[in-house]
Amino acid sequence: MTRSTSAGLVVALILAFTSSGPSAQDAASVVATASNAMGVDALRTAQFSATGHDFALGQAPNPSSPWPKFLNKTYTRVINFEAPASRVDRVRVQAEHPPRGGGQQPVIGEQKQSQTIVVKADTPWAQQLEIWMLPHGFLRAAATRATTLETKTVAGKRYRVVSFIGDNKAKVNGYVSDQGLVERVETWIDNPFLGDMHVEAVYDQFKSDGGVQFPLHIVQRQGDHPTFDLTVTDLRLNVPVTIDAPAPTPAPPAPQTASERIGDGMYLITGGYAVLAADFKDHIVLLESGQNEARALAVIAEARKIIPNKPIKYVVNTHSHIDHSSGLRAFVAEGITILTHQLNTSYLERVLSAPHTLNPDKAQAAGKKPIVEGVGDKRVLTDGTRILELHHMKNFNHHDGTLIAYLPKEKILFQADAYNPQAATAAPPTPPSPYTVSLFDNIQRLKLDVARIIPVHYPADNRTITLGELTRWAGKSSS
Repeated sequence: MTRSTSAGLVVALILAFTSSGPSAQDAASVVATASNAMGVDALRTAQFSATGHDFALGQAPNPSSPWPKFLNKTYTRVINFEAPASRVDRVRVQAEHPPRGGGQQPVIGEQKQSQTIVVKADTPWAQQLEIWMLPHGFLRAAATRATTLETKTVAGKRYRVVSFIGDNKAKVNGYVSDQGLVERVETWIDNPFLGDMHVEAVYDQFKSDGGVQFPLHIVQRQGDHPTFDLTVTDLRLNVPVTIDAPAPTPAPPAPQTASERIGDGMYLITGGYAVLAADFKDHIVLLESGQNEARALAVIAEARKIIPNKPIKYVVNTHSHIDHSSGLRAFVAEGITILTHQLNTSYLERVLSAPHTLNPDKAQAAGKKPIVEGVGDKRVLTDGTRILELHHMKNFNHHDGTLIAYLPKEKILFQADAYNPQAATAAPPTPPSPYTVSLFDNIQRLKLDVARIIPVHYPADNRTITLGELTRWAGKSSS
């Protein structure tokens, strides 16, 4: 090797090392430039009012629709970037007429909601992100962490993307425009149903105020659909704010899973969302999965205790709303077949196959794929003695793919979200919920002889729900 060749190789190696390292140095430079352009150091507090909508995650009326929308009659937010802390106060009202989907619809009157976050060492990362995903919050966080840089083009616009690793080990990406504005922040958080769920906030209509650039239009998406869309109407920067941490409230003890016999070979499992267990000749069928993995595992264990030495063959998913489907992955891990209305089949197959790497569950560990069977208008499960009918709810705007279950021998109807019992002393609303009316109408259409209704949202006083009670809440005559 000649001296000139050796020298050239040394220069090449030096260039190789220096070209692989500038990403971090360049990222820090981009953060500094963007912080200067956006006035990060000049911004201590922000207080704003807004108009717009919020949306209920995982409560769409069908798998192809966005999350249902609610109108924010009033919305105010206060942020202290130095604390850091945030407080949101809003009043939401019904936005969709007639109501479509879940999210406690129909909202009657005004519904007040508040959220206060004061970041401490034990504050969950998902809560902290409410601050760090704001443009100025992202730049403050990026300035204290190891960052990398790449270039991306989104909708024809070039961005320098600064990234750091969040406390949950997921990337947090900030999209910086050529003007030094953070116009988009994205990351991933764990969701028991959707898995490694994409969370994205998009900012535009920036306003300059005292050297600070602040967005007047904010859209956040979770699970690829909007969760809020706000237009700022009144913005005040660096005004005195007070955000007191809410008094800690001890979490109530988890209810104990229990079961009771409600018929020959039929059991009601309580201690969370109600579940029915049916004892067939050579297997078990469960109605509903529980609202999370822990509840689902407890239900599986209870079913095997009260009906020993038989496999669980089916779990019936009443509908694909997030709170009624987040326990399904425990059944996926066991290789148990999911029965759901055919409208939900491909959706559940896709979602239940999604990665859960941020907080691995049993299905992730087992590496199993879901087994989902679609049900049409009716399916009868029987072993010659036991009969369990599954019926599709018609004209039910809560969810287009909802199943109810009927036990003809016991005259029991099992349903989710069509009628959620209130206190026994509560008065039925006027007008009645269209979801409750739909349940009454479906019972009449199917000519079901119902003596007892078991709601998945079981009444707190454990009372027996009769057809007469449903009739009153549906605004129908009991004659």
